[in-house]
Amino acid sequence: MNKQRPTMDPEAMRTHAGEAAQLLRALANDKRLMLLCLLVEGERSVSELNAKVELSQSALSQHLAVLRTDGLVTTRREAQTIYYALADGPAQRIIETLHGIYCGTSTKAC
Repeated sequence: MNKQRPTMDPEAMRTHAGEAAQLLRALANDKRLMLLCLLVEGERSVSELNAKVELSQSALSQHLAVLRTDGLVTTRREAQTIYYALADGPAQRIIETLHGIYCGTSTKAC
């Protein structure tokens, strides 16, 4: 018997493909991936992120701006400190999966 696969509207496919491509562009940078993987463990301040990732302050700010613009992170301010966290959504699931594969307890990568 032939099982019929559900068909997706071509316009919806274009929209989703564009969103996925944008997400993958944001993830296609090792420094941004490191920042996101650090955020899997929970919210962190800019100074905490800066201590963990070898970047100048300006380069870190630029990468965080890309992640904010693409909706991959959320921020909150407490006095003069800005805290970053992973935003809910598909990117969070992808980052958590990558973190589990490459930074899990059985690997020494992270």
